[in-house]
Amino acid sequence: MTDGVGPDAGEPPQDLTAAEAGMWQAFRNGSEYDLSSGDTVVDDPHGGHPWGPERTVRALVVCWLLLDGPPALAGRVPSLKLVGVRISGALDLAGGTVEPYVEMRGCRFERDVLLPEARFTTVRMVDCSIPRLEAARLQTEGDLHLPRCRFLGGIRLTDARIGTDLLLNQAIVHRDRSGRSIAADGLTVGQDLQAEMLESHGELSLRSATIGVSLSLRGARLANPYTRLALNAPQLTVERSLYLTPAGVGAQARSGMTPARGTRIQRFECQGGVRLDDGRFGDAVDFEGAWFTLTDEQELSLRRLQTPELRFLGERPARGRVVLSGARVVNLMDRADSWPGPGRLHMGGFAYENLVPRGPFPLELRLRWVDAASAEYNPEPYERLAAVLRAGGEDEDAREVLLAKQRRRRESLPPAAKLWGYAQDWTVAYGYRPGRAAVWMAVLWACGSLAFARVEHPPLDSGEQPPFDPALFALDLLLPVIDLGQVGFWQLRGGWQWLAAAFILLGWVLATTVAAGATRTLRRT
Repeated sequence: MTDGVGPDAGEPPQDLTAAEAGMWQAFRNGSEYDLSSGDTVVDDPHGGHPWGPERTVRALVVCWLLLDGPPALAGRVPSLKLVGVRISGALDLAGGTVEPYVEMRGCRFERDVLLPEARFTTVRMVDCSIPRLEAARLQTEGDLHLPRCRFLGGIRLTDARIGTDLLLNQAIVHRDRSGRSIAADGLTVGQDLQAEMLESHGELSLRSATIGVSLSLRGARLANPYTRLALNAPQLTVERSLYLTPAGVGAQARSGMTPARGTRIQRFECQGGVRLDDGRFGDAVDFEGAWFTLTDEQELSLRRLQTPELRFLGERPARGRVVLSGARVVNLMDRADSWPGPGRLHMGGFAYENLVPRGPFPLELRLRWVDAASAEYNPEPYERLAAVLRAGGEDEDAREVLLAKQRRRRESLPPAAKLWGYAQDWTVAYGYRPGRAAVWMAVLWACGSLAFARVEHPPLDSGEQPPFDPALFALDLLLPVIDLGQVGFWQLRGGWQWLAAAFILLGWVLATTVAAGATRTLRRT
């Protein structure tokens, strides 16, 4: 640019090309500057068709316009609106303050876009080809829109602050040298972060990011076969919901909404591990229809996650692990066929208050779900499930869960204790089926009545005593505490003494079981 020609001169600098001069004039006028040819194949910024000098402007001139451009014409607002333009050289606005509105559609950048520590009002780059976007600590008062853009060397938004919305819908982002596609650790977004139908080839990193409303990855495809994680977002804070759900495809599909019935959809797919440890979500974490492809070493990690509702409604991962250790949710919405099998589900310390199954989820399958939670015996998942069922009025199912807990515990005991456990299970079901104990008492009473009726037992002394009644005598032995006036008056010898002692012992065990069951029934009513 010619020295001595400033932005107030009214005429463009003499060394501008024809394309740059037209851009200069459009900037002052606040109008759109369109250099597209009208041929969709030629105008494709991601295609291989060359764009000549008639469509090329220097990045240096673009930076000059944005940082220190000429004043607007009377009654106009200066803005840079480019369509179908090729920008040569690196667009370097690092540390600058850009006040004009910026919008670029269908543009092709020859080199990286460098925006670290820059300040903007609003930036919109739509369907652009960009080698790499370097925007650490970027600040915008309004939106940052990057839909349908392609980044061959990744995006860096570390510690960036976006005033309203960040849009990455249908963007395609390849990994950088460190293996990350999008590095956005510490990112702050005032409202929504929408990355619907995003294609990420590398690690999408959102560590300690804060989203003011919702984070939508509807229909996104995350692939990172190079390292352990495809989505790395520990300590992520989302004021409302995280959506890893399908997105509608087609003209009638609306962004940010659940696809209407009959709409063609693209599901969320993730090839690689997911880490949402210590995340905080104000409304829900939604996995409906999500598809995870994991290796044996990878996992869907939700450790210590907190949310009012977890919608675990995705497809069952064929490999890898699902880890919910220490997570806390209010409503757990799930399907029986969404959870992995034994050894691949970890729920130590997982707390939930309500179960909201989607579709059939009988108690038998729910017990398998708990059994799969740990390779070794752990009472906590059983006790948590029993407490939730009891709070919902399902006291009988809660007893079945606690009985299953005792049976699982029995497998870890030494042989002698295991044998005693089988005896307890067979006779009184560890006390969780009191009706069985009552039946055993009735059987023992009948057998005792017949046995004691076969032999007459002499009285202990010659004084007065009640007449011997074998039925009352057997019942007096079986019922602890209650005295029916039979025991203590008759002399038992040999095996009859052992039989009486056995009846007393069994009576205590069975009566205690019946009393415990009755107490639980009364407590429920």
